[in-house]
Amino acid sequence: MIIFVFDNTFEGLLTAVYEAYYTNARPDRIVTEVYHQPNLVDAVKFIETDEVKSNKVYDAIVKKVSKEALRHVYHAFLSETVDAPTIIYRYLTIAFKMGQQVDHLLTNKHILEIHKISKKVTREKHRMLGLVRFQLIKEDLYYASIEPDHHIVGLLAPHFAKRMADQNWIIHDKKRDTAAIFDKSQWFIAPLQYKNEITNNNEEALYQELWKTYFKNIAIKERKNSKLQRSFMPTRYWKHLTEKS
Repeated sequence: MIIFVFDNTFEGLLTAVYEAYYTNARPDRIVTEVYHQPNLVDAVKFIETDEVKSNKVYDAIVKKVSKEALRHVYHAFLSETVDAPTIIYRYLTIAFKMGQQVDHLLTNKHILEIHKISKKVTREKHRMLGLVRFQLIKEDLYYASIEPDHHIVGLLAPHFAKRMADQNWIIHDKKRDTAAIFDKSQWFIAPLQYKNEITNNNEEALYQELWKTYFKNIAIKERKNSKLQRSFMPTRYWKHLTEKS
């Protein structure tokens, strides 16, 4: 069995698809480093993330297939299910041949699989938009914690960046020790490890940790193209992911 292993970023996934599709390597599976289990039988290829290659695949999805196909691919990636990368690869193999008609082929199991996964992520995103509850932990910082099934904090951020554009806020995914952080100008993704529940007694401690560590020290660093930031679709791609009204 031929297995491609990538670094758990979206650009890494697209690079793996490039290597599989354009070199005719035809892997049996594509998996993230998180799910890879080495053995003595499989032929494993570790894929090095390449921005040029990932951009070529991204452009091909938009131009040869559709923005809707891109949304399916991205949401399936955010599902974090073990088989999602393989399903995405198989979907795109068909999509590059069929073009815009691919999403009508729901009798094909690969097309149906990615639609089901994408729909689960979309549903959770919309459900979570109504469940996020911010609390003011200082006069200039709002905080909300979530524990979603899928890695959707980056999908929630654009909504609240518009709705609460005049506030500093944090949406903390406690399940993944990750947060979307907004500083009244733009949002970014950063690691955040804070497991305690927010009470009147520890609000000040949380505020000090968040403000000193994240708004001042990590903000500039994390806005650059870090591995964590790249696990979400790069900012330049968001124009193709705007939800339909």
